[in-house]
Amino acid sequence: MTAEPQPDAVAPVRLILVDDHEMVIEGLKAMLAAFSDRVRVVGQAVGAERAAAVVDELQPDIVLCDVRMQGASGLDLCRELRERDPGRKVVMLSVYDDEQYLYQALRVGASGYLLKSISSDDLVRQLELVHGGATAIDPSMAARAADTAARMQRDELWPGARQGLTLRESEILSFVVDGLSNRGIATRLVIGEETVKSHLRSIYRKLDVSDRAGAVATALREGIYR
Repeated sequence: MTAEPQPDAVAPVRLILVDDHEMVIEGLKAMLAAFSDRVRVVGQAVGAERAAAVVDELQPDIVLCDVRMQGASGLDLCRELRERDPGRKVVMLSVYDDEQYLYQALRVGASGYLLKSISSDDLVRQLELVHGGATAIDPSMAARAADTAARMQRDELWPGARQGLTLRESEILSFVVDGLSNRGIATRLVIGEETVKSHLRSIYRKLDVSDRAGAVATALREGIYR
């Protein structure tokens, strides 16, 4: 009796990991080691500046990259890699559950935006989907993805751009809406409190309001943030 031919095994998704903290990279490698038949880490880079050369050398299926890093950001790296190769797949892995970062990632051509709190099973599943041509959005942010897509269709570069806000002002306004103090915003963005105050004065002027409460009300009323 002749045995039926077995289907060819699917090759693991080849990954390069990019983060500015080597401990994070090692943690990801350890987490993914249990799924070596489905994903394989073929390289790594500590910091975005070194990543492009590693990607050029190893030609991975997916680059899994942190969003915010010292020096060049993951967004900068994604833009650079996509300019070199429009088919390059880059997935952002971030601690920031923030629509603005999601929007910026999609804007520069990322194939996905996932949170570092994701389980190992879900991470592997999402990477396989991206390898197959899908865009991966963390389930906890899915509701905001539709609004992000709508902004992209309107060619609104970031929340508040139509009101004249700069990218940094938009970021600060989002923290104000979330209830952060000036000190909290300064800590989050690693800038001085006086710098935050200066940005807030500009925001108030552009939104035609006089204080924090007015800025929040306008942001919610006009749909800049929800």
